[in-house]
Amino acid sequence: MSAFTGSASGTASVSGAGADLLAALLDGMDAALCAFDADGTVTHWNREAERMLGWSAGEAVGRHGFGGWAARSADAAETLGRLMDTMKGTGRQVHEFVLLRKDGGRVLVRSQAAGVRGADGAPAGVYCAFSEVHVQLDLERSVALSEALFDDASWGVVLVDADLRPALVNAHAARAFGAGRATLLGRPLGEVVAHGAEELEAAFQHVLAEGAAPASAGTCEVWVTLRTPSGERRRCWRSGFLPLSSPMAEAGAAAPLGVAWLFQDVTEERLATREADRLRFRWSQLHRAGAAAAECEDPAEAAAVLLEFALAGFADHALVDRVLGDRRLTRALAVPATAPGPASPPVGGGIPLRYGPRHPAFQAWDRTGAVRTSAGRTAEVWAEAHQWPGDAAHALCVVLRSRGRTLGVLTFLRAACRPAFEREDVVFAESVATGVASALDLRGAA
Repeated sequence: MSAFTGSASGTASVSGAGADLLAALLDGMDAALCAFDADGTVTHWNREAERMLGWSAGEAVGRHGFGGWAARSADAAETLGRLMDTMKGTGRQVHEFVLLRKDGGRVLVRSQAAGVRGADGAPAGVYCAFSEVHVQLDLERSVALSEALFDDASWGVVLVDADLRPALVNAHAARAFGAGRATLLGRPLGEVVAHGAEELEAAFQHVLAEGAAPASAGTCEVWVTLRTPSGERRRCWRSGFLPLSSPMAEAGAAAPLGVAWLFQDVTEERLATREADRLRFRWSQLHRAGAAAAECEDPAEAAAVLLEFALAGFADHALVDRVLGDRRLTRALAVPATAPGPASPPVGGGIPLRYGPRHPAFQAWDRTGAVRTSAGRTAEVWAEAHQWPGDAAHALCVVLRSRGRTLGVLTFLRAACRPAFEREDVVFAESVATGVASALDLRGAA
């Protein structure tokens, strides 16, 4: 007996519970499916095939091929022949052909056919799964898009599950995290993101709860600090968030499967913009300071005005130490005037400062240049030892020069809550020092 025996129910004659199970499996499939025995007689016809073409299982099972009902007479023999040739090969074969609906309409379908062999190894028939070509093309486009995104796109793509853990990561995203794709899967973001993980997870939770990205997160920029083997890295990612729902679920009937997070690294762009804004502000302050200092009759007052304008957004304290003989300095000016710290020496008292030989101010004097330094963990002790205000943690010393002479040293100080002075800060400090030195020289000449 053939392995495929037709029946009006649309399944092969298999005894007992096996037939019921096979019928349930075939009828539950999303693709249309039919099967033929070795002679080309239809043995299986599931509900999706009935929905697509209108022919019921009772009308289809037992017919020879598609001739006279599901295909035009001119095409039926060729279509059946192509399907039956599948028994001669191995694996699946893809075919496209035209079938007829029961109402007379034509449908272009794409099929995947595979041969079936009996217990003795002889060809026993063919299974054929088919769907409308446009439906198949839509699916293939979606799969192709997914593969393109996860292959090596120019932006990072991460699929986050309902537990807020990465389920899929593309190559670009893995490089951005500085980790392998497999190592990121299933791990909380907090393990690789030292700062910024809370903001990302808040966006994920909003999308999962509301079903849409928040307006502010449509193209939001998130600053994150990444943990890498070489240390922490600060990056800015322009991010977008999309809810992922099952295409098989009814609208609003099921919880989202997760969130698609797409991001691009815009760190260099943002740093350049920030630096441009900072430079624009600083030189605007310098211009305003020069205009205000020009209205001061007292050169010392003009120097104080220059420093007050310079401190805005740049430092917390500014100290001017004037040269007093050989290798001695005395405090000439402090801005702001009420600098905290018990070690702050008096201003204008003429008493030499008790600076050590390796004091940054002396180093700047010796180099006729700038010296940058920071306290580390012992900021209060460090500030007291250098006779600076007690909250000082970062220092920048620049020499005051006028008419080819060293008049003193200008020191800018920042508290621990601010970053250390950088190389770019030296240029601005030296420009301020030029104006202060001119005012002090004018005062001495007077």
